[in-house]
Amino acid sequence: MNYAKDIPVWEPYDLVVCGGGPSGIPAALAARRAGLRVLLVEGQGQLGGVTTSAGVSHLLGGRTSDNQHQLVAGVFGEITQELIRRGGAIDPRYVDRSGKYQPHGWIMGSLAAGVPVDPYLYAALLDEKMLDAGVDVLFFTQFVDAPVADGRVTHVVLYNKSGLFAVPARAVVDATGDADVAARSGCEVTKGRQEDGLMTPATLIFHVDHVDQDALATEIYAKDSPRFRELIQELRDRGEWTFPYDIFITVQLAQKGTLMVNTTRITDVDGTDGRSISRGMMQGRREVQRLMALMRQHFPGFAQAQIKLVAPVLGIRETRRIVGDFVLHVADLIEGQDFPDTIGYSGYGWDLPDPKRPSHQPMSSVPRKRNYTPIPYHVLVPRPVTNVICPGRAISVEREVLGPLREQAPCYAMGHAAGLATVQVVREDLAFRDVDTDALREALLAENAIINFAPEATHA
Repeated sequence: MNYAKDIPVWEPYDLVVCGGGPSGIPAALAARRAGLRVLLVEGQGQLGGVTTSAGVSHLLGGRTSDNQHQLVAGVFGEITQELIRRGGAIDPRYVDRSGKYQPHGWIMGSLAAGVPVDPYLYAALLDEKMLDAGVDVLFFTQFVDAPVADGRVTHVVLYNKSGLFAVPARAVVDATGDADVAARSGCEVTKGRQEDGLMTPATLIFHVDHVDQDALATEIYAKDSPRFRELIQELRDRGEWTFPYDIFITVQLAQKGTLMVNTTRITDVDGTDGRSISRGMMQGRREVQRLMALMRQHFPGFAQAQIKLVAPVLGIRETRRIVGDFVLHVADLIEGQDFPDTIGYSGYGWDLPDPKRPSHQPMSSVPRKRNYTPIPYHVLVPRPVTNVICPGRAISVEREVLGPLREQAPCYAMGHAAGLATVQVVREDLAFRDVDTDALREALLAENAIINFAPEATHA
């Protein structure tokens, strides 16, 4: 069916940022603080992306896995430190490292180096940041399309309760996580694993409170089993555990006794397909009820637990990736490659569960030369459209590289770089591929970003 409709055209913006998650937030703030006119568009009713709307309230990847060094600062450091000062987050620098386990993931390592947050206080702080900077924000607004002329997006077509409308834009940050803008504007994209297109499982996160964490910790230390594999096998043998996953994952959030449950693994979900997402949400809610009943009955510390939140948005780990002129490969991580256009880092490890075996990590035994990953600028740049940039998990990488780079702190680093790159694109009428990365790196350094990490340096 051909459908044509005249829609209103808004006033122009230098930059439209599509997506108010961990890559869109710093992009909008950095560009606006540099003097650009910025519109930030978010499909939910709050900023924060998966942290607030999908319940993944644990910001990972910003420190080395041994929790010794900070890897992501800049806008990420500004926001997390302010949230910590307000009592809405836990500072990973002061997590007790004396034991084998700890409550923010229970296994010492990269999970311990995350920043657990209160999602409401986080969303409220982000509102303040946008208001103070002068970023125009539209909630409950969906990206629809991106008309292209002469290789550039001319308008961003949006929809909300006001109807359809078009916003003229000189540049677009595609922070959707799904490369929506890139794909609909004609950029080259790929999706899923090469052999069959399947993607890593999705998760419906839920939060519980009234957990007796002392009882939980006692059992974990007594059985030396933070993921409760043995208990789950016993329940499976009795026919009580019928889920396709074999591990139980919880993370204490900003208050003791309140835990994020990151256990469900819903296979065969395509995060770019509306029907698939809808089926995944219904399956997730059904599994949350069954899982919660088993937790109260069998898992130590959860007898009096109550559900505080079931996320209204499914947690999607993987969908489309752009295919740019530069692709970051697994071999680059194994060999510890450096890049002259590095704009940030991730401290996270391989984490991309098998599409059909949700508790299996195919890359878990693959060694890397370093416990951190540099992020080259050019993985953010799609082709052939010249005024769109894609920070976040839709970057130009070999699929398995998403494991270290899809987490929220490295997405902040990428978004910060994308926002500052836009300043060059707008003021010098450049394509994103032609950005002066030396100048970009200098601009990032001036805003306290970390782009020259060395383990011997001090980034406490």
